Amino acid sequence: MNVNGVAAIVTGGGSGLGAATGRALAAAGARVALLDLNEGAAAAVAEEIGGLALPCDVADAASAEAAVARAATAHGPARILVNCAGVATAGRIVGRNGPLDLQAYAKVIQVNLIGSFNLMRLVAAGALALDPLEGGERGVIISTASIAAYEGQVGQAAYASSKAGIVGLTLPAAREFAPAGIRVCAIAPGIFETPMLRGLPQEVQDSLGAAVPFPSRLGKPEEYAKLALAIIDNSMLNGEVIRLDGGLRMQPK
Repeated sequence: MNVNGVAAIVTGGGSGLGAATGRALAAAGARVALLDLNEGAAAAVAEEIGGLALPCDVADAASAEAAVARAATAHGPARILVNCAGVATAGRIVGRNGPLDLQAYAKVIQVNLIGSFNLMRLVAAGALALDPLEGGERGVIISTASIAAYEGQVGQAAYASSKAGIVGLTLPAAREFAPAGIRVCAIAPGIFETPMLRGLPQEVQDSLGAAVPFPSRLGKPEEYAKLALAIIDNSMLNGEVIRLDGGLRMQPK
């Protein structure tokens, strides 16, 4: 799909992977709406790229419905969705203070998995009503999984299972929307330079990067964005989860 002039929605667009993806889409000519719980952060990126910033709690149906409707009013119904909003709360299933608080687990599932499904259902509903583009495409949906979906570490039970849910969602969604020309893929990043990781001491960041076979460093958000645009561009990519990890395979701890 040629993104020039196409309406796109990026969740988690105020920072990290989402901000980089929003910038890349805008540079390619897309009309970009950045959705984020932190409206101020999204607004700063939107001003930079000439996009639209909208407050959104992706895990809340009404909040997402309102944001998608406002984006459609401004840019037209979105043909592109990139789900980058997520949280990474850590905790053992049974820690020193007893079992993990169930609400802590539920929040990770709600934001990472249910939030991605929430936006998927809304954007897909709008794209289904659009005329197909050249080649029959109506839209592209990309969600963010993680290599933790495959090699979750101790303390990542909530995060890993939420990302495994993204992996499990991708193929059935792609199969459902294929007759209408809407493709669905996911990216499973390794260790990337996100705001959370940048808050760690430099020596810790260096140690994490050194564990990556090649290149031996943290991934850059711009590299995630490049892959997202490559997926959008390549019509044969559908129903696939692509690892973006420099060959890293996580150890148990």
